[in-house]
Amino acid sequence: MNKRKSAFKIVGEGVAQLLFPRRCPVCDRIVIPWGEKICLGCLKRLKLLESPWCMQCGKKLAAPGEYCRNCGPGRHSYTRGRSLYEYGSAAKSIYRFKYGGRQEYAAFFGEQIVEYLGDFIRAVQPDGLVPIPLHPRRRARRGYNQAELLAREIGARTGVPVYADWLLRVKNTIPLKQLSPKERQNNLKKAFKISGNDVKLKKVIIVDDIYTTGATIEEAAKILKQAGVGRIYFVALASAEARDEL
Repeated sequence: MNKRKSAFKIVGEGVAQLLFPRRCPVCDRIVIPWGEKICLGCLKRLKLLESPWCMQCGKKLAAPGEYCRNCGPGRHSYTRGRSLYEYGSAAKSIYRFKYGGRQEYAAFFGEQIVEYLGDFIRAVQPDGLVPIPLHPRRRARRGYNQAELLAREIGARTGVPVYADWLLRVKNTIPLKQLSPKERQNNLKKAFKISGNDVKLKKVIIVDDIYTTGATIEEAAKILKQAGVGRIYFVALASAEARDEL
C-alpha cells in the first residue's frame, strides 16, 4: 500500500509540473532540465556563506575572529544561529519568494538548508522548529508565510516537528528595511506572544528568511524564553557581512 501511495505521489507531482512548470529560484524562468528545482547553470550564482563567520549570529566576518561587533557571550537571548547564503547573491530570489508568490522556491531552499546546515540542526537536536510569524493581515494579503514554508520543508527532511501556530505576531509592524537598527528594536517591542502554555519545548530553532540586525530573532527569542524555552537557535536563508546593515 505504501509503495502504491508513493507511486501515485510521484505521478501526481509529475503531472503538476507539466501543468505548472517549476520556476528557477535564480533566473525565475522554467527550470532546465525538467524535474530539477533550479537551473543547473544558475546554481553557482547563489553563494554559500562560508567561514569566517560570527560564532553567535553566523554573519560572515570581514576578517578572521570569533564574534562580530554586535555579538559575544551573553549579548543575545538566543544561543547561536547560522545562515545559508550571502545576502547579495540571493536578494532578488528571496524577494520573489517573499513578495512575488513564488512558494515553490521553498522546496529548493529547504533542501539546501538541510544539505549545508543539516549538521548544525542535528547537533542542536531541537524539540521543534518555530517559524517567525506574519501578522494575520499581512499573511492574508500575501497568502502564505515564507518562513513557515521553509520550516515545513526543513521539518519534512529532518523529522523535527514544526510549531507554526505557537508564536504569534500580534503587532502589525512597519517593514524593517525602512528603519534604522534602533527603530527596528522599538518597532518590534510587544510584536510577539505565545498562543498558549500547552506546548512545552526545551530547545528550539527559529526559522526566518533573512538575518539583518537580528532585531526580529532577538525579540522572538525573548518571548520564547519567557515561555520556558531553555535554549534558542536560529537558521536563516541569508545574511550580509557583519559590517553591513541592510
